[in-house]
Amino acid sequence: MCLGVPGKIVEIYDQAKNELPMGKIDFGGIYKDICLAYTPEAQKGDYVLVHVGFAISRIDETEAQEIFTYLNEIGQIEEAGLEVRGEGSKKTEG
Repeated sequence: MCLGVPGKIVEIYDQAKNELPMGKIDFGGIYKDICLAYTPEAQKGDYVLVHVGFAISRIDETEAQEIFTYLNEIGQIEEAGLEVRGEGSKKTEG
């Protein structure tokens, strides 16, 4: 399983060495440089789903906000000391 995190493109530029399209992405106030090679259609102001430094798809703002909501809920559950389990998780007795 992989985790894709949504972010908003605030700047687009080409990386000088190999001319890859890059973007400065806003992850709720944290800015990272992300490769946009897999999403050449992405424009400044768009939201993209990012995995390991690469934008893997363009998403709309509604979908981005929905994902942020889920991530916040997971964080609140973990802060409360509860386990986060997905389908197929097995509870082990210890």
